[in-house]
Amino acid sequence: MRFLLEYPEIFFSLAGRHLELTLLSLAAALAIALPVGWLLHRFRWLQLPVLGLFGVLYTVPSIALMIMLIPLFGLGGTTVTVALVIYNQIILVRNTLAGLESIDPAVMEAARGMGMGPGQMAFRVQLPLALPVILAGVRLAAVTTVAIATIGAKFGAGGLGTLLFDGIAQNRADKIWLGGLSVGLLALVFNHGLQLLERRLNRHRAVERPAPAA
Repeated sequence: MRFLLEYPEIFFSLAGRHLELTLLSLAAALAIALPVGWLLHRFRWLQLPVLGLFGVLYTVPSIALMIMLIPLFGLGGTTVTVALVIYNQIILVRNTLAGLESIDPAVMEAARGMGMGPGQMAFRVQLPLALPVILAGVRLAAVTTVAIATIGAKFGAGGLGTLLFDGIAQNRADKIWLGGLSVGLLALVFNHGLQLLERRLNRHRAVERPAPAA
């Protein structure tokens, strides 16, 4: 904790940058995954090629993927953010698709009977009902993003990984421990916070679900 006590402003700046990378990557990944998952639900013949592509991209090592993106986006946060968005697609798209396919077809028929169009059903019926399953994917993606964003420090993105790599280069155990523990704590905060939200949504759905007729 020596480094934290001596340079708290540097630590909080790096932690803030790490949080910024994580939130920006998650938001961008979710903005892509939600419509892609909805399209895969509507056009099932797209599921195999699209999920297969995302699965292949997920197997590429993070450092290799970031290096491949440097010619397109250069060194810095953009390359790291794009890599994180790519990694999160397989997790978020799969959970979006699973959430949409878990909806009772009778609910969709009732929505059509009320005169709702595809857009209305997507935002007023499908998304709210699929949200707990989608949120489970967001929780997994958040933990993964916090971990992989650490490597982004090697590519000029900053973040808590800077402490780890500087600590290794300088043989500073205090930096290594502070960086490692901070990344782990941030991942736990995301995991626990999203898990609580997920449970609350599940309880809310259970309360709203009508009781079966006698």
